[in-house]
Amino acid sequence: MPSSEFGVLPELEFVETPVGMMYIGTRRVGQNVWARMVEAVLPNLQQVAPIWEDGRREHGFSGPMLSSWVVPQDDTNTMFIELRHVSETEGVTPTWWADRTIMAPAQLAAESYEAGQRQPGDYEAQVSQRPIAIHALEHIGATDRGVMMFRNQTRRGIRAVRAGHDPAGLCRDPDVVVPTYCNDTVVRMPPDVNPEIDRQRMRETGRCLAESYLKDPPLLRATAAAAIRDDGVGCKNTNGPQQVIRHRFPEVATLPDGVATV
Repeated sequence: MPSSEFGVLPELEFVETPVGMMYIGTRRVGQNVWARMVEAVLPNLQQVAPIWEDGRREHGFSGPMLSSWVVPQDDTNTMFIELRHVSETEGVTPTWWADRTIMAPAQLAAESYEAGQRQPGDYEAQVSQRPIAIHALEHIGATDRGVMMFRNQTRRGIRAVRAGHDPAGLCRDPDVVVPTYCNDTVVRMPPDVNPEIDRQRMRETGRCLAESYLKDPPLLRATAAAAIRDDGVGCKNTNGPQQVIRHRFPEVATLPDGVATV
């Protein structure tokens, strides 16, 4: 189930990727900064980072816990096909996540209306917009930047199809490995004495990590490493998350070296 650290309001950023977009939520957890990246892969795939992450242990790119294939059935109903990622290494994935009888949290209606109001989840966020959302009734705020980014991408895809082109994110070559970027990353960065500067550093940390992953996708690197492992050739990340942060914040001298893991 979600860790208590999810109760900390994150610093939010939104970035476009070669296959869609993702949000970057950075949180302060003691001496660490935890960057959580959840992505939408166009046109209809969502990938979610592990909700049991607590940000207390430093580690590199972790990959998703869930890939959800979202298929519209009509104007007001959608079917979700949920693919769970369960590690073969004991202790990495909680046992409850491997139990297909346990639904992912926040995806179903709460036991009562009051419970849903007091602790709303994904379900409440979706159904509260009406069966068909009316954009003219919305009051868009700063935290809705991701919503607008996704809508613009969707419109561009629709226009591309109307013009006889493929929308972004569509791959017709079965031999191509499509890079994805959903992950949790935890780096050591002691807090600044000035809370505003610390929040700014957190946002920049998330952006720097995302930019490094977009430039050199860790999962593609891992795939390449697996393909050549039989030849005894390894594939090391020479630009791990701690090195990325040290380069951006050279004044933070306490950061140890780190290598991203996948």
